Amino acid sequence: MAAALRVVLAAAWLLSGVAALWAQDYPSRPVRVVVGFPAGGPTDAIARIVAQNLSDKFGHQFFVENVGGAGGNTAAGQVARVTPDGYTIMVISTGFVVNPSLYAKVPYDPVKDFTPVTLVAVSPNVVVVNPQVPAKTLPELVQLIRDNPGKYSFAGPGVGSTPHLGGELFRLAFKLDLVHVPFTGAAPAIQATVGGHTPIAFTALPPALSAVQSGQLRALGVASSERVAGMPDVPTFAEQRIKDQEADTLTGIVAPAGTPKAIVDLLYREIAAIVAQPDVKERLTTLGFRAVANTPDEFGARIKLEMDKWGKVVRDAKLRIE
Repeated sequence: MAAALRVVLAAAWLLSGVAALWAQDYPSRPVRVVVGFPAGGPTDAIARIVAQNLSDKFGHQFFVENVGGAGGNTAAGQVARVTPDGYTIMVISTGFVVNPSLYAKVPYDPVKDFTPVTLVAVSPNVVVVNPQVPAKTLPELVQLIRDNPGKYSFAGPGVGSTPHLGGELFRLAFKLDLVHVPFTGAAPAIQATVGGHTPIAFTALPPALSAVQSGQLRALGVASSERVAGMPDVPTFAEQRIKDQEADTLTGIVAPAGTPKAIVDLLYREIAAIVAQPDVKERLTTLGFRAVANTPDEFGARIKLEMDKWGKVVRDAKLRIE
């Protein structure tokens, strides 16, 4: 028994040494950075900021590959099955943790099939209304909807998106007669609200910024623990005594399960250093995001927390995509 234990310990020591040496030479060739959405969106933009800085740091290209389809499921299914050698990583959004509850079938498990690297940045949901809507605060909006059952609807950028689920969380918490109107993306949802076709929108911060700043929409509250730089005059939900409504759009980086820890830790350290740079922070703020860059363990805990939270909302709202 003792001899067998010594063999196991020796093998573990040898493997750890090999992994450390591997990390010293990493990367020795280009690294694929998969994004599960088309080019041009915020997830893609953040992926390109990180990839360019990693390329500059290591002297080997980190190239972005957009693999769209099924709300990010196609990309996640592919990355879950590649060789876990550090040469394929993925930039994820909140759909990564929501989709296993929302879709009848997904080709991956967020916990078993992936190793968290870091949560790069977050952007809170914001509730906006057409200026013709009389409510000036969230409590006033709640009362307005209650006083006019069947009258109000809210726009969102697709079924199962973070803004949609944030709207469902709000509806369920206050038992409101409020109907979701899904659009094929944030831009048409915002335009519909600007035009008054949908009086309310739950949206991520970035697509709403210009419309709010120009006065085309009125922002009633941000679903975050603190006010955001892009809308410093807009109070949080909590400031308006609306609790347990925080809803962030996450942008993080994961690697296939089994990727050597030494490589994961190296990537985390370098990405954290990138995100700490003033120019990168400024670019993230311009996109409507707040830099985070937490540790792999912290990001893993956040993934599980978000899965539980949004899984409950999906079940309570009886949402399902076959």
